Amino acid sequence: MTGIGWFTIIRLGLVNMAIGSFVVLATAMLNRVMVVELAMLATIPAGLVALFRMVQITRARWGYDSDRGGARTPWIIGGMVVLCLGGILASVATAMMATMPVIGTVLAMLAFVAMGLGGGASGTCFLALLASRVAPRRRAAAATIVWMMMIAGIVLTAGIAGSLLQPFSLERLVTVTAGVAALAFIATLLGVLGVERRTVSINTTPAPATSPTGFIDGMAQIWSEPRARSFTIFIFVSMLAFSAQDLILEPFAGLVFGMNPGESTQLSGTQHQGVFLGMALVGILGSGFRLGSLRLWTIIGCLASAVALAALAYGGHVGQAWPIRANVFALGLANGIFAVGAIGCMMGLAGSGAGGREGTRMGLFGASQAIAFALGGMIGAGAVDVMRALVGTPVDAYAIVFTAEAALFAASAILALGLREARDTTPDFQTAIIAGE
Repeated sequence: MTGIGWFTIIRLGLVNMAIGSFVVLATAMLNRVMVVELAMLATIPAGLVALFRMVQITRARWGYDSDRGGARTPWIIGGMVVLCLGGILASVATAMMATMPVIGTVLAMLAFVAMGLGGGASGTCFLALLASRVAPRRRAAAATIVWMMMIAGIVLTAGIAGSLLQPFSLERLVTVTAGVAALAFIATLLGVLGVERRTVSINTTPAPATSPTGFIDGMAQIWSEPRARSFTIFIFVSMLAFSAQDLILEPFAGLVFGMNPGESTQLSGTQHQGVFLGMALVGILGSGFRLGSLRLWTIIGCLASAVALAALAYGGHVGQAWPIRANVFALGLANGIFAVGAIGCMMGLAGSGAGGREGTRMGLFGASQAIAFALGGMIGAGAVDVMRALVGTPVDAYAIVFTAEAALFAASAILALGLREARDTTPDFQTAIIAGE
């Protein structure tokens, strides 16, 4: 089967754009308001974001339930409703923190839990729908399209919402958040309605005659698949390396290279430009010119990320003469290549094996990613603090942490290479892992 066309893939990308844009707005914007406008400890919003990510371990459950129900669309729409309501509640809770900090914090915790549950359900079932409807030869481009749409949505949302928040007030914060939530919900409806009903799954492998009736049995069966288990471990290690840099790159630029806040923010923009280009590169070369498999692009992205991080560790000792902007752009480029390759492989694996299990497999991968993201930022920032206490200088502390992250990416490349060995001994693994070939 040929799977869905390009227009439908772009339509579905509206869902990812809505999820990503609203999540970033509701987390990054509220984080800034709590720390700057409300003068709260930075650990409070950081803990709320960690709570949001940890709750997404429930992705496995949402994927399993969508398999059992036989439809993804209700889960995508329902998850977006919970996500949007949680985001609105989070903005209300933030406003309450100014006068009732205890009640506001408790409500914020409930709101971030709701956002984690809603985002997990919607995001997992969205990816499962893509995995079951996109043909193997289009997966690299499909992953590129939906993630580039997400980045574009984040940029547009940040710019528009930022202008609407001027002049700032807590009441305006709630109003803008509610407006963005409404737009995100409308975009989700436009993206997903009718797609599942008018298309069929490209996975022709029949479901087993005796499907498990319980969630634990279903997860145990997926975990028993060597390819799914190996890829879940790969996702955890690689995403741990990917997320560990999030909270330390800008402080590194300030402490080691003397950049002011504006310059370090521009540096972050340079990194995202690299990510955007890396994603486009894999989409064009991987699908348009059929150069390399998704597994190969994933390995290249992991190794290139390791080299870029090792260069940052070295560059800190060189000092101002080091081309920090070019280094960070290269890191973003490598991260973009890795991200699209890994997401494409994830789509291929979720749609492999017995039919009707795409959601369960995608949920398992998503849960592994959620745990890695929740731990990565805290481990990266905590490791820098520990190393600074031990070695005394920021340069050496960041060099050690960046080197450790590079080692994690190198280990991820080795794990990805090991997936090929599993393919050789498993009849349908080639279709699963290198579906982009």
